[in-house]
Amino acid sequence: MKFISEYRQPEKVMALVESINNKLEQLSPSKPLQIMEVCGGHTHTIFRFGLDKLLNDSIEFVHGPGCPVCVLPRQRINEAIEIAEQDNVIFCSYGDAMRVPGQDGNLLAAKARGADIRIVYSPLDALALAKQNPDKDVVFFAIGFETTTPPTALTLQQAARQNVTNFSVLCHHILLEPALRSVLDDENVRLNGLVAPGHVSIITGQKHYQFCNDEYQLPVATAGFEPLDFLMAIESIVDQVSNEQVDVVNCYQRAVSDSGNQLAQLAINDVFTIAQSSDWRGLGNIDESGLKLKPAYQKFDASTRYNLNPNRIAEPEGCRCANVIKGLAKPTDCPLFGKECTPANPVGALMVSNEGACSAYYQYNVQVKPHQ
Repeated sequence: MKFISEYRQPEKVMALVESINNKLEQLSPSKPLQIMEVCGGHTHTIFRFGLDKLLNDSIEFVHGPGCPVCVLPRQRINEAIEIAEQDNVIFCSYGDAMRVPGQDGNLLAAKARGADIRIVYSPLDALALAKQNPDKDVVFFAIGFETTTPPTALTLQQAARQNVTNFSVLCHHILLEPALRSVLDDENVRLNGLVAPGHVSIITGQKHYQFCNDEYQLPVATAGFEPLDFLMAIESIVDQVSNEQVDVVNCYQRAVSDSGNQLAQLAINDVFTIAQSSDWRGLGNIDESGLKLKPAYQKFDASTRYNLNPNRIAEPEGCRCANVIKGLAKPTDCPLFGKECTPANPVGALMVSNEGACSAYYQYNVQVKPHQ
């Protein structure tokens, strides 16, 4: 298959759905299989294409922590605004971080107040702005999992080679494995399988999830973002559960390899090192879960340049994003969902992000029974 449309062909989708449902009937589990789709992109695939309606009730989808915008802590947004509102600063950000709420508003509100905040598609765009505006300090908001870390690393390498002194990054790059461990170590979490995120896996490779097999006896399947991609992963997990096996199965072979993107990994390892700890919205502080700049690149660290002193800020009262990220609640369980918290006025990050579970439930009008 060479074209995306081929991964959406109704007859192939329905054939695979029928195969999965037949296997579930034969398996006849006493409780629905809880399968976590780690990435918010997969959450939107489920509801956009109605896959939850096509599969029988023996599968319950659990929505994981794999949306980088959704786990941005409130204090990071506060720091971004603090920098952006300083004189002589051009602050650059990906568009999906603009509306994430901090303690006192978001970047979009700061822009409306007069801060020079610009949406960019790449950190290289921010570096170009720094070279075009030598009298300004240009700061790039570097966020995301392993997927978006290589572009930041390559940009910093270029900034160092070209000695661009008015460029820096506010870094909140984070790692997937510690977040998954944080979820899987929670005694309240009960999972039968894990759909690994396609984008992260392109960088890290399939072997990245072996610990799920070895330490948690959890079946894993990596999936792309089209209906057939996702359903192939679900069938793989159902097969593993039926056969009492645990494995890491690659259902996204057109993009993901066993060892991942070696050049991207080299760039990351050159620029970044693992931070002692990192704060996650909803998950709290997780040891060795974030990245910081190595000494050779610390001159590009905006936190140091602007003498930031981060203080952890609690989530808004009533917000249940934490439990949704851990898979312990559905968005509809939250008392704020669809009332105080909507896409037009998001309280929690899961509503503001295009990949957030709350956004998906609201956009596709998902109705589910309360999480048990």
